[in-house]
Amino acid sequence: MASIAIACGWKWVRTWLTLSEPTPQYQPTTSIEEPESLMPSSVPTTPKSIEDYRPHVGDAVIDEIFALAEPLKNARVLHVNATAFGGGVAEILNSAIPLLQNLGIDADWQVIDAPPEFFNVTKNMHNAMQGMYVPWNAAMGEIWSQTNHANASAMTGSYDFVYIHDPQPAGILHYLRQNDPAVLGARWIWRCHLDTTESLPEMWDFLHGYIQQYDAVVFTKEEYVKESINGPLLDIIWPAIDPTSNKNTVIPQSVVLDVLDRYEIDPDRPIIAQISRFDPWKDPLGVIDVYRTLKKDRPGLQLIMVASMANDDPEAWSFYERIVRKAGEDCDIHILTNLNGVGNVEVNAFQCAANVVLQKSIREGFGLVISEALWKGKAFVGSEVGGIPMQLDEGRAGRIASTTEDFAKQIAELLDDHEEQRRLGQAGKEHVRSNFLTTRLLADHLRLMNRLAATKAPSANGSASLAARRPRVSSEARKAV
Repeated sequence: MASIAIACGWKWVRTWLTLSEPTPQYQPTTSIEEPESLMPSSVPTTPKSIEDYRPHVGDAVIDEIFALAEPLKNARVLHVNATAFGGGVAEILNSAIPLLQNLGIDADWQVIDAPPEFFNVTKNMHNAMQGMYVPWNAAMGEIWSQTNHANASAMTGSYDFVYIHDPQPAGILHYLRQNDPAVLGARWIWRCHLDTTESLPEMWDFLHGYIQQYDAVVFTKEEYVKESINGPLLDIIWPAIDPTSNKNTVIPQSVVLDVLDRYEIDPDRPIIAQISRFDPWKDPLGVIDVYRTLKKDRPGLQLIMVASMANDDPEAWSFYERIVRKAGEDCDIHILTNLNGVGNVEVNAFQCAANVVLQKSIREGFGLVISEALWKGKAFVGSEVGGIPMQLDEGRAGRIASTTEDFAKQIAELLDDHEEQRRLGQAGKEHVRSNFLTTRLLADHLRLMNRLAATKAPSANGSASLAARRPRVSSEARKAV
């Protein structure tokens, strides 16, 4: 194992490089003897009130949520994922759990316990699910299975609904069912947040048997649903942002200026920003290419790149090192993370300060950062992949680009046209208000739980109809575009 430290101005990066040899193709494990002792842990959340959302969405939306929640009063709901910090799932649960509790639902959020090598494996799973070739092998499958088995063995309590998020803990239901066919008495939902349109067949085949055991499966878009899923109820639910969170609430201009000063960013010169994890799917190296193309004609341009370094994403460090190398000695490129003290307020300030925000993803399950920037009324340029176009209302609430040259062209036009920035920003905010706020997400999940509670367990031989939705655009947003 080698440790590499690289300095770029005052910024440091440390990454660990490991080598592994491929082993023969893996077949799913159905039982593991004497699993290592691991214990899922509950995640504390800050109380919230659904009434605080009335000013953002109106009385009708809030009243509907109360009506949907009434039949579920005192229901016990558990959400399980891989990390309590960093990434969209953690952000969504930080809002959804306390709001469910405020509605009289006994909701809990637990994070699985896992060794570091497990997250190396699940990052490979994540990449393979999104279409990257990964030499999946027996050792990787064994680590995933053992960790899921150990966490399943440690789970206690009784629930009415259990949500399992993404591939990391997807095997928990399988191993619980080995010991208790009633699996804690709950209806089980697997929520996939990834763009699985081009999943590696070996990876999907590995997970397929585990996923088939769920009562319901939820994806972000119809296109992500694999044809081989039969039996579980299928639903489409878009992610959403919380307008009351520190990341999305209105902050004074004085706070914005203080944050920029702290990170030596000039508020009087143009700023472009991408807020995303440092991984290949977000194309952070391509973002620097876009910036450098623009910089030729705009020497004062500044680039802000911000990421949260989550503990379930070991690959982020290697990409951080590559980004720093590519940035070189350009002091107008600001590469920042939570380890530099960047939190939700700072991200809010960076998005508010940017003239244009971009998302140059190669794959993108959804990308909460798009709605975050649009909610702040910012002009946005994003890739035509995954959940980005629907957040940009197919180009009516933001620009859609493909190549580096196209991104540079679209951003340049917006930097030169302040009225167009304002128009797109207004349209984007109303599009998010109508489609991508926490209240809509909450209502969708309440509908799903009511639907599951009112039906018999899905047949293993049948497939329920897909509940597809389309973004709604308010009349005001239509007028704005």
